[in-house]
Amino acid sequence: MVKKKKVSNPKTATVPPALGRKRDPSLDISILKATLEMLAEEGFDGMTMDQIATKVGTGKAACYRRWPSKVKLVKDALIWMNRNQLELEKIPDTGSLRNDFLALLKPHSMEEANAKLRILGGLGTFWLDEEIEKKGITEIFGPWMEVNRTLMQRAMDRGEISKKANVELVCKVMNSMATYRALIERKPPDKNLFIALIDQVVMPALKYPG
Repeated sequence: MVKKKKVSNPKTATVPPALGRKRDPSLDISILKATLEMLAEEGFDGMTMDQIATKVGTGKAACYRRWPSKVKLVKDALIWMNRNQLELEKIPDTGSLRNDFLALLKPHSMEEANAKLRILGGLGTFWLDEEIEKKGITEIFGPWMEVNRTLMQRAMDRGEISKKANVELVCKVMNSMATYRALIERKPPDKNLFIALIDQVVMPALKYPG
């Protein structure tokens, strides 16, 4: 007599418990904040994953589970910093591209501006990483480029700027000016400089086909 193979009822079968603990989003944010603070204090070359973990009050393994290297952690911290400067759910829509650009400017304290300057000025050999060399700048300033593209597309749709305007080039120019200001001139963001960039470079460039 052949015994029938017993088949488990899927409704009553026991599901094995999931291994490991759930990832804590609040710890992710704490690590990103600590990374920015350490960049301002020690610079990229002087800081370590151990120091970041100690600052957060967690183990180094918790950092490495989320980011396999210091370079990747710093890149994500910089993206997070730039994203936090924007209210992506409330992109300005004033009916004028120039006014939309100006509405993006959020008032920052001198302390915040100087902290960001120290962060960008202390990146050192971070820029020499092969992945960062290829697309690091684009990714780091991605949040700003995303918003700027949205504003310029709206302006195209309402006929304010040329439909053949070189939007990508303008995005790169705007980011390059901000980077030059911080890394080369070692100066904090300046509202008057931004207004001059918009009026004398960006708006004229967008009026004509790329």
